[in-house]
Amino acid sequence: MVASFGWSDLAYLALSAFLLLAGLAVAYGAFRLGGTLRRASSLLEGTERELLPVISKVGGTLDRVNDQLDKVDQITDSAVDAVAGVDTAVRSVTGAIAHPVEKLAGLFTGARHGASAYRSRRNWQDAVDTGKEEAARREQDLADELRGNE
Repeated sequence: MVASFGWSDLAYLALSAFLLLAGLAVAYGAFRLGGTLRRASSLLEGTERELLPVISKVGGTLDRVNDQLDKVDQITDSAVDAVAGVDTAVRSVTGAIAHPVEKLAGLFTGARHGASAYRSRRNWQDAVDTGKEEAARREQDLADELRGNE
């Protein structure tokens, strides 16, 4: 029998050639993709090898920074406590000194105004009343000045 070659055989031959070329193209793409994946894997391994120690060092650094910040917090708390103590001491000393100074200033002002009133009017009771009024006014003025209530 003589082999006859028809159009259907030609179609099968073309399909076979196409499938062979498509298979070779897929194999070439898979080979290239494998090389790319191998390089990506190598890159990730290198990054992991170099990045993990850096992350570990950063974590240690952050721990030390937090320790130092805790110390600074204690220092500022101590400074605030010291300033509060000094403020209390200053207020106590000011209060202890201010009251006698107010009384002395009132006494001298009252005596001066009382003497002046006695010299001008020659009335002892009027001079005493004027002296008491002026002493009280001077004490109040001085108290306002010391407390900042001008």
